[in-house]
Amino acid sequence: MGLAAVRSIGSAERFKDPSPQAMEELEQELIDQYALAAVGAGLTDSHIAQERSTVFEFLRFLGRPLWSAGPADADRFLAHQRRERGNARSTVQSKAWTLARFYEFVIDRYQGDIHTLTGAVVVQPVDEFNRPVKVGRDTVRVPPPEADVAVLFDAWRDAVPSARKYLPAARDYFAASLWRRAGLRITETVRLDIRDWRPDLGEHGRLHVRFGKGSMGRGPKPRMVPAINSVDWTVPASVDARRSCPIRRESWTWVRHAVDLPRSTKNKR
Repeated sequence: MGLAAVRSIGSAERFKDPSPQAMEELEQELIDQYALAAVGAGLTDSHIAQERSTVFEFLRFLGRPLWSAGPADADRFLAHQRRERGNARSTVQSKAWTLARFYEFVIDRYQGDIHTLTGAVVVQPVDEFNRPVKVGRDTVRVPPPEADVAVLFDAWRDAVPSARKYLPAARDYFAASLWRRAGLRITETVRLDIRDWRPDLGEHGRLHVRFGKGSMGRGPKPRMVPAINSVDWTVPASVDARRSCPIRRESWTWVRHAVDLPRSTKNKR
């Protein structure tokens, strides 16, 4: 994301006789300042772009300067997102929280400037009454019994050697084994590399998850995952299978070759 020069909104000279264009420029400067603050906080470009898009969407719906918005306007906007746009609860929640953060920024940093330039007092449109609660807070997830999980993976493992495409089947089984045993996410698993296995760390070794899930748009968050729950056996067996594979090692990632199978079946295709 390119950064443009942002003018100071502290100077009221050009707002002595404000025109509609001047008011639009003031709004744009406030949004630019918010984006610069997000860059300073270390948020990713994609997250900042998404938040800017939400703010602009709200302003188009509002049809008035942003400093004139109130809780009733946020009520109408959130209801429109649910009923007219048909957005999911998580999408509506994300947009509401984005607007709340933006208006907190405007109130904390530029309330005085805006009042001097326009005579308006900015209020928080997303308050405790219309702010959506976190999605999933009222949802209880009951995991399947361990015995059922074991039956699934035992049957899956036995079916891998006879699969028509052995390597993709082995890859999928190994990746799912990491989800089951180490609690890795799908996006974390597919970006593992062979150098991320560190058997020299700890009693059982560790997996270096370099692209772990971040929070609030701050990008990947690396972490070390202990190789407990038989991961310390699964990963070395998979590495051996990868190194013994007849296809060139340079053309595949670790997960695409990995397999949690006995050595007697690792070269079957």
